[in-house]
Amino acid sequence: MQHIPKPPAPRLDVKDLRVVLALASAGSTAHAASALSLTQPAVSRALLLAEEKLGLRIFERTPRGLTPTPAGERLLEGASKVLLELKELERHVRAPVVSPTRLRLVCECYTAYHWLPSVLTALRATMPELEIAIGVEHTREPVAALVDGKVDIALVTTSMVPRGQLEERPLFTDELVFVVGATHPLASKKTLSPDDLRSSKLLLSHAPASEVDWFMRSVFGRARPRLDVARYPLTEAVIDVARAGMGVAILSDWVFRPHARPGELLVKRLTKGPLNRPWRLAWRREVGDAALLLLSALQGTAPRAQLGGRTLGA
Repeated sequence: MQHIPKPPAPRLDVKDLRVVLALASAGSTAHAASALSLTQPAVSRALLLAEEKLGLRIFERTPRGLTPTPAGERLLEGASKVLLELKELERHVRAPVVSPTRLRLVCECYTAYHWLPSVLTALRATMPELEIAIGVEHTREPVAALVDGKVDIALVTTSMVPRGQLEERPLFTDELVFVVGATHPLASKKTLSPDDLRSSKLLLSHAPASEVDWFMRSVFGRARPRLDVARYPLTEAVIDVARAGMGVAILSDWVFRPHARPGELLVKRLTKGPLNRPWRLAWRREVGDAALLLLSALQGTAPRAQLGGRTLGA
C-alpha cells in the first residue's frame, strides 16, 4: 500500500490568527471586536482559546491595553505572512486555467540567434503562458513568412513591414563596428572613411539583402561602389580572419564584445559617426496581445550598444 504522508496539524487556525492580529492592531478587545464584527466577550473567549492551544500567554493585560508577550511578538511576525500566503493560494486556485499561446518566431539577422535563444529559455519561467518556437528556416524572408502566416512574430532590422497587414514596434538599436587586426594597414587610423572601405577586403557573416542595401546607403549614400567582400557562415570565422589582418570585419558591437582580446583586435567607427542599426518586433495582428507581452519582456533583456567609441586593444 502506498504510504501517504500525514498532513500538518497546527494547533492554531485562521480564526485564531485573525483575532491575534486584530488585537495587536486595536490594543483592546473592544476595538478588536468592532474590527472583526464580533462581540467583546466573543473576542475575549477567542484569545483565551488561542492561548490554551499554545499553552502560553500571547498578550499581557495592562491598564493601558494589551501588549504582546515575546511569544506573541513571534506569532505576530508570522501570522500576517501565513494569511497572505493562504489568500494568494486561494487566488491561484480560483484563477482560470489558460492554455499556453504557441508562437512561431523568426529573426531577420542571424546575429540575433546569439542572444535570443538563451533569453527565451529564461522567459519560460516567468511567462509560462507563451510557448515560442524559432523558425530558423524563414530567416532570409521573415516579412514574407509573416504575411503568409508561416510565422507569427519576427525580429527585423531593415526590412519594410507592410502597414495595414502587420504591426510593429521598436525594440532596440545596436551599432555596427569595424574590427581590424593589429597588423592591418588601417589599424593606426582613428576612424574609417568610405574610401578606406572601398580599398579593403570586407569580412561579413550572412546578411539579408535589405540589410546590405541599408548598409550601402548608410555608408556610401547614392554611390554603389564594387566592394571586395568575403562572407563566412560563423562569427568566429569572421573574427579569426580579421585577427590575422586579412580584412575589415563588420559586426554588431554586442556580438563582437565577447571575442575582444586587447592587443589583437581594434574597433573602428566611421569618420562621420556611429553606424546604428534599428531592430523592431513585427507580428500578425491576431497574436497582438501575446506579441505585446513578448515585446515588454524582450525590451528588458535586449542587447545595447556599449562600446561608446572606445577602441578595444588600442
